[in-house]
Amino acid sequence: MTDIRTDIHTVTVLGTGVLGAQIAYQTAFAGFQVVAWDITDAAIATAVERFAGLAATYIAEVPGATAETTAAAIARIRLTTDIADAVADADLVIEAVPENPEIKMSTWAKVGAAAPERTIFTTNTSTLLPSTFMHSTGRPDRFLALHYANRIWAHNTAEVMGTAKTDPAVFARVVAFATAQGMVPIPLHKEQPGYVLNSLLVPLLKAGASLYVHGVADVEAIDATWRIGTGAPLGPFQIYDVVGLTTAYNISMMGDETSQRFAEILRTDYIERGKLGRSTGEGFYRYA
Repeated sequence: MTDIRTDIHTVTVLGTGVLGAQIAYQTAFAGFQVVAWDITDAAIATAVERFAGLAATYIAEVPGATAETTAAAIARIRLTTDIADAVADADLVIEAVPENPEIKMSTWAKVGAAAPERTIFTTNTSTLLPSTFMHSTGRPDRFLALHYANRIWAHNTAEVMGTAKTDPAVFARVVAFATAQGMVPIPLHKEQPGYVLNSLLVPLLKAGASLYVHGVADVEAIDATWRIGTGAPLGPFQIYDVVGLTTAYNISMMGDETSQRFAEILRTDYIERGKLGRSTGEGFYRYA
């Protein structure tokens, strides 16, 4: 646990999907009280399973993590399907709901109506700008983006990106929180779709999808070419499996014709068959 000082103590995470669950668990592991919200009891039940899986992963992969510290992290997480209850005592809200502008704006309107005046609002959106949602809260000066990479305990960047209306003091508090959370803060000087990480990563993923959609090469060949040619540990379709194919679908649906064709392949050949990526044991590849 870190001893970095921060005036943020209670954190609410909205959405307990693959990355939302990671954010909630890492935050609790760092010693914060966490409320994790999702829309259904079934989603909450899945989150409980994800937290148990993360505890096992931390013991295996995080230096110093033990059965006691990982269990203590789970004990610091409270789950709820009531969004007003979730944000009632929040110093900081981190939103990780689906990458859909309408869902995000609707969620933020509810949060803005229920959260205390002191609450800071952050979105983990991967490709959309925080200024798209900031007015939904009614408090745009307290709104900004806080973006994490998948496998947060290992790839521990936290990109902090404000809008033209974000209070600089609020920005600084989020940077301090990210440090206390065990992240490496990456402050951005202006809004940029995709931040730094996804501005570099998304073109690779789109290029892989385009090669596949147009029948240039199959998944395995595309991935092998990237790995062998660059020394990278994963190819684009292996990365898609890590990100999750539902997220890939939502992003691709907002793209050009090729991206939408790829989204249709994802929907019919993978998502509708329960193949969502590593989280379900199968996506483009099968996993133990």
